This record gives sequence, C-alpha cells and structure tokens, in this order.
Amino acid sequence: MAQAGEYVLTKAQGGIFKLELFLPDDYPMTPPKIRFLTKIFHPNVDKLGRICLDIRTILLSIQALLGAPNPDDPLAPDVAKSWKEDEVAAIATAREWTEKYAKA
Repeated sequence: MAQAGEYVLTKAQGGIFKLELFLPDDYPMTPPKIRFLTKIFHPNVDKLGRICLDIRTILLSIQALLGAPNPDDPLAPDVAKSWKEDEVAAIATAREWTEKYAKA
C-alpha cells in the first residue's frame, strides 16, 4: 500500500515549510516522490510543489553514501549485520570487492 505523510523538513528565511513524502507500493524499486505543501517561490520548485533535483545532486548523494556507510538504515540487511558485528572485517570485504569488481 502506498503511503504519504506530511513532514516539517526545513526552516528557511524564517519560515517553516511542510513537505509531503509519497512512498509508492513498489518502493524502493520506484523512488519516493516529495513535494512542498507550503507555497514557495524557488527556481527549483514548480507551482505544484514538485522539486527539481539535478543529476549532480544525486551523484553527490551517492558519493556521500559511499564515504559514510549507514548500517542503521540498510537496503542490504545481511551486509549491515556484518558491518555492525565486525566493522574492520566488513571494510576489508568492501576493499576486496572494490579490487575484484571496481578496478579497471
């Protein structure tokens, strides 16, 4: 079942802006949709509150994720379990996989 919720996500210019988060039925295979509920004058937000995120922002987010793994919010529970139980071994495995799969 798809879910939607309202959240106060950000304060800017002295205002409080509400956003709506919609998780489709097939999340995480389909990305969530986020829109502003509070009217906002911003070049990256349209009149319906939809947000424009460019590829640069997405890539920076991926880069940050790679640099700071978060086993408390996993997509791969088995890997997160390994990371929590023995971080040193998990990092060693990550390095092995990098050598095996990510080297030119």
